[in-house]
Amino acid sequence: MELAREMWMFLRVRKKFWLAPIIIALFMLAALFFVAGSAGVVSPFVYTLF
Repeated sequence: MELAREMWMFLRVRKKFWLAPIIIALFMLAALFFVAGSAGVVSPFVYTLF
């Protein structure tokens, strides 16, 4: 949780709010790859997206 707060403070102080959607998309993609690699039931559905 500390990482998220520190990232938010960086974005707020430096006025780089355009980075927020990029960071969120990267975290969502990483979570998708994590789920695809660890769960055998979910992986066929995830692989059809790519």
